[in-house]
Amino acid sequence: MVTKVFKYRLYPTKAQRTAMNDTLDACRWVYNKTLELRKEAWEERGESISRYETINMLPDWKREYPWLKQAHSQVLQEVCTRVDLAFQSFFRRCKADQNPGYPRFQGRGWYKSFTYPQSGFELLENERLRLSKIGNMKIVYHRPLEGEMKRLHIKRDALGNWFACFVVELEPEHLPPVSQVVGVDVGLEKFATLSNGDTLDNPRFFRQEEKDLAKAQRKLSECKKGTREYHKRRRVVRHIHRRIKNKRKDFIHKLSRWLVDNYQIIVFEDLDIQTMQDGNYRSMNKSIGDAARNVSFESSVEVMCSVLRGSKCPS
Repeated sequence: MVTKVFKYRLYPTKAQRTAMNDTLDACRWVYNKTLELRKEAWEERGESISRYETINMLPDWKREYPWLKQAHSQVLQEVCTRVDLAFQSFFRRCKADQNPGYPRFQGRGWYKSFTYPQSGFELLENERLRLSKIGNMKIVYHRPLEGEMKRLHIKRDALGNWFACFVVELEPEHLPPVSQVVGVDVGLEKFATLSNGDTLDNPRFFRQEEKDLAKAQRKLSECKKGTREYHKRRRVVRHIHRRIKNKRKDFIHKLSRWLVDNYQIIVFEDLDIQTMQDGNYRSMNKSIGDAARNVSFESSVEVMCSVLRGSKCPS
């Protein structure tokens, strides 16, 4: 069994947008309250509060703050789980002698998703999605949903668009084996050079949008923060960044699928892109970052290999 995510665009009404934003605010409050209690309990008394203890506090919080009731009960319970997972990751990084990154409090606008872990949602006919406490809204059902549905994430992006991400479990269908083996050398002049001599051009999406981005950023810098014009021009900057991101993502996934379809074994060189950008390559940072995110490319190929070929790509 493999886990797969199906992502669909949502088109809520104005009232539904308000309800979802209110749900995000309730989740953000619960997240910060849970983090505060666990932090104070450890610093003041040396006690560790479990996830179940914080979940049991939710009914009291709802009685004290009735506006929390506008969010589905399991959605708020999942927020306590998020805090617990954040602490588990923190302790894991501490043991591995990595930069631990203590869980942070979430400011306004930083909490951008909530989850229905078991119930509270239903796919209806005529491309409609029912969300408990929010209502029925239009969903762009552009491809069929496969597998056993486990949970649903509702996400808001930087432009204020909403998406439904269904997490499912299904049995993978492996591609028929082929005899081809290839090594991939990623670079800057060419996006990738294959061991058979073929080269793949670097599309340089950021360079294509650089002038438009610089112009939009100059206009943004002329505005006073917090004004209506400032928010309008900031949205333009975000839209350009999103356009670059979407182009990179589309390019990476199409190329990844082509490689997996045509080669049984795919080998990558072992590069630490983050160290390259943080080390002695500052003059090339922009070009390194513009190379369609080599780390994302390798990860995409590895995931497709494991699902479609049943094997892991060596580095």
